[in-house]
Amino acid sequence: MNESTLPLSGIKVIELTHMVMGPATGVILADLGADVTKIEPLGGDNTRRLKGSGAGYFPMYNRNKKSVCVNMKSEDGLNVVKQLIKDADVVIENFRPGAMDKLGLGYEALSELNPRLIYCSLKGFLSGPYQHRTALDEVVQMMGGLAYMTGLPDKPMRAGSSVIDITGGMFGVIGILSAIEKRHTTGKGSLVSSSLFETTAFMVGQHMAQEAVSGTAPLPMSVRQSAWSVYDIFHCKNDERIFVGVVSDTLWKSFCKEFELTEFEQDASLDLNNKRVEQRDRILPVIQALFSKLTADELSKKLDRAGIPFAPINTPHDLFDDEHLNNANGLVELTLTEGDTAGKKTRLPALPLEINGHKFSARRDLPQPSQDIDQVLKDLGYTCDQINAFKESKSVG
Repeated sequence: MNESTLPLSGIKVIELTHMVMGPATGVILADLGADVTKIEPLGGDNTRRLKGSGAGYFPMYNRNKKSVCVNMKSEDGLNVVKQLIKDADVVIENFRPGAMDKLGLGYEALSELNPRLIYCSLKGFLSGPYQHRTALDEVVQMMGGLAYMTGLPDKPMRAGSSVIDITGGMFGVIGILSAIEKRHTTGKGSLVSSSLFETTAFMVGQHMAQEAVSGTAPLPMSVRQSAWSVYDIFHCKNDERIFVGVVSDTLWKSFCKEFELTEFEQDASLDLNNKRVEQRDRILPVIQALFSKLTADELSKKLDRAGIPFAPINTPHDLFDDEHLNNANGLVELTLTEGDTAGKKTRLPALPLEINGHKFSARRDLPQPSQDIDQVLKDLGYTCDQINAFKESKSVG
């Protein structure tokens, strides 16, 4: 696809966000072809300068966007933002509750300015007793039971990625696209809200349903009773490890045949999964002894041939060299913008979507702070003298 034929080509998005949840919403829309302009404070979004586990936030979630740095506390800067929003399709924001209203950029004010506007507000909580609270991914993972399910019985642990921020952003995109579809018939915009806490509740809903069905509160995944007879990490040769999941009766027969487990294959008491679960103590030591004689590569080939779900135990670093990602446009090349690594090339995951076999790439590299200010202001009708005056007064970057 060229840019004009991308699914969201022609959709104009103004993004007033930081950290992960808001930028994740924006990058999905941008990858799909929307024209996304990121409004940053003077000097650039502080997310650009995070260290440690936050160092990857900006490069992962801000490709395919324009950058405009604006002082929204100045009259001229605020007018620039309003002019951008006047003919926008979508606004995304993830600031503290009430912050946008204080600037005159809340939904009520902006929907008067632009009745077709879809306003996506990304918060810690939806409407209710907690709506005034500020939340973080880790806060809601603890609060919503995800950290309990991820960790050890006496040690809750957050998931090893910003899974709630990202998923909450995805729900934001779902809401935006639904509101765009609704606008086709009503001609009017909508207020869309997505939140971290309710996203967490949705993700642990399967465990709540498990308790409703079984009558027993679920244990953390680290100590749970497996629903399947073989659903474990096994040690193989050379201290390598591999995860194997035999999740159907048909796969069990294929597994036994591939590994010549004739006794198991012919044992009628093992034909059904629930019966095999009861005999895990008998099955697993035999499989572990067999796997310990094979390398991970040898095991992978046999498991692949038999159609068994399996996985090597990788680190994120291993994905840079993953054969599948590198040969199927699963990584996009980007140029880092900040600190000692500015100018360094890297490859990061593409949007995990295909439409008619097409994957979505990086059409625009990561933006420098306010990289697009001149062109954006010219497109709004401002003259060079006005733009220079805005810069001198520090209304824009």
